Amino acid sequence: QVQLIESGGGLVQTGGSLRLSCTASGRTISDYAMGWFRQAPGKEREFVAVLKWSGQTAYENSVEGRFTVSRDNAKNTVYLQMDNLKPEDTATYYCAAAGTFTSIATNFHSWGQGTQVTVSS
Repeated sequence: QVQLIESGGGLVQTGGSLRLSCTASGRTISDYAMGWFRQAPGKEREFVAVLKWSGQTAYENSVEGRFTVSRDNAKNTVYLQMDNLKPEDTATYYCAAAGTFTSIATNFHSWGQGTQVTVSS
């Protein structure tokens, strides 16, 4: 089982940028598809992005062109670069690992504890 720890969240103004990190231990991230999800207060957890071991990516429509998922295998870390942030991006962001390339949360078997992102208007 892989353990995941997110970091990099914080408070940023509209139009600003943040880079979230997800560091894995116990297993190598290249064994998995690595996903990012977010959950705002009172809302369900939603898919943000996923990175396959091959490098293939997929994004939720509202973040396409603004967010970029990448990885550093040497650091066993996955990143989510978030640019041109909007107030509606405010949420707790989670990284997760899955054995298949998917955007469905129930297919991810390992989750981090989350990191808070707040975008002020």
